[in-house]
Amino acid sequence: MITTEFTREYGVEHPIVVGGMTGLGTAPLIGAVANAGALGFLTALTQPTPEDLVKEIARTRDLTDKPFGVNLTILPTIDPVPYDEYRAAIVESGITVVETAGSSPEPHLPDFKAAGIKVIHKATSVRHALSAQRKGVDAISIDGFECAGHPGEDDVPGLVLIPAAAKALDIPIIASGGLATGSGLVAALALGACAVNMGTRFMATTEAPIHDNVKDQIVANTERDTVLVFRKFRNTARVVRNSISEKIVEISQQQDTTFEDIAPLASGARGRQKVLAEGDMEGGMWWAGQAQGLIDSVGTCQEIVDEIIAEAEGIVRDRLPGYLA
Repeated sequence: MITTEFTREYGVEHPIVVGGMTGLGTAPLIGAVANAGALGFLTALTQPTPEDLVKEIARTRDLTDKPFGVNLTILPTIDPVPYDEYRAAIVESGITVVETAGSSPEPHLPDFKAAGIKVIHKATSVRHALSAQRKGVDAISIDGFECAGHPGEDDVPGLVLIPAAAKALDIPIIASGGLATGSGLVAALALGACAVNMGTRFMATTEAPIHDNVKDQIVANTERDTVLVFRKFRNTARVVRNSISEKIVEISQQQDTTFEDIAPLASGARGRQKVLAEGDMEGGMWWAGQAQGLIDSVGTCQEIVDEIIAEAEGIVRDRLPGYLA
């Protein structure tokens, strides 16, 4: 078994994290991730209200007695989000680890720290990771350019970003972006991380609460089947290549276009309903990373974790020692 600072500190069997994914981070997936020995995060804002989050935490506890956490993504929104109430729901539910993402976690840290909750903050650059460290987070999930979602504006891939973060930071780092295999886990550990964060890989699992068409598309896709959208608006996002995302890029490249010109196509609600729920692969914009090119099957969370760990252990035990002969 591969044991790291992460597995010891967070009480999990394996150095694998399934970070917050909007619309996917619900009890069936996160309970299965926990039972497989990894650390999964419910997404707080997937739940319509803080009261619903409390119920989802309870539902997850009905499925597992192993550790899991909650993701709290802090972003500007048209309709104000009652972050204080979501934070209180997390604290009062006895959650022991939170993943924060988006804006600074600083306003939430006093309450989390007072409750003994560890905070892992997602960052896309060393400078932002250092800022979060100064504010008092316990670990950093460092997101390379290959990731699904928002990779920032610096375009630094994990092969550079992970060791750069490991060199600069005094707190543990979790490698994120472009990771889906045991070899990726070993590489991340060699670069200075103590765990890996995988999102796209766990979309292609039996327990992921999305249409089978989405899972099959991830398996069929290659590492070239993503596009970058919103770059013009300095809010770069990596999404899956389809007719909708390519149309967003086309419109954005036209002179004098604004975000309002692409907003109907880029609607998150549209993507979740048309694509993730109904399985219409051209029905909206949806999110996955370049790690699609490494995924060749759909399996249970247990099968996926076992496969990743077996591959990683084999590399460490059998292949790497031979290089010293």
